[in-house]
Amino acid sequence: MQWQTELPLIAILRGVKPDEVLAHVGAVIDAGFDAVEIPLNSPQWEKSIPLILDAYGDKALIGAGTVLKTEQVDTLAQMGSKLIVTPNIQPELIRHAVSLGMIVCPGCATASEAFNALDAGAQALKIFPSSAFGPGYIKALKAVLPEDVPVLAVGGVTPENLAQWLDAGCAGAGLGSDLYRAGQPVERTAQQAAAFVQAYREAVK
Repeated sequence: MQWQTELPLIAILRGVKPDEVLAHVGAVIDAGFDAVEIPLNSPQWEKSIPLILDAYGDKALIGAGTVLKTEQVDTLAQMGSKLIVTPNIQPELIRHAVSLGMIVCPGCATASEAFNALDAGAQALKIFPSSAFGPGYIKALKAVLPEDVPVLAVGGVTPENLAQWLDAGCAGAGLGSDLYRAGQPVERTAQQAAAFVQAYREAVK
């Protein structure tokens, strides 16, 4: 298994509104991102996700985060979403999303959760909240996981510390409040997106 996009960084735009979502997603894609997540606790996500799928679905892996119910997976599949990110491990939800041809990156913290997710068919793992565990924990966890499973750090990842997570064995990261905070100007999103892309490229060259 490999991460499904060229740049293994997911832009998490929690709290973005439909009337601004195209501008912010455009900014991160212009910076080099090719995976975008709109968490389902964002305002009117049912409007935002179809908008960005229509505009950028051919340029990026687009989907939803904070997915908690199989009914939400069905709704997202009907929209054309390809990416499902969860904060926890629900094997039934994972199996259902995978059966619909979606990429599933569920949130886990322990080896038991990680292997339960993989048994259910998850193609990647999100260690959340990464900042509470630290790179050393992820390095230890990676030692028992299948080598080819992409692990993403989520929670507390910044351009300044991204290299630490990659050094610990992460394929990449999901980027939330250090990339986008609800209400911030598009210029700030573009600036942070560029900083993350540069940090990743410097870390892996």
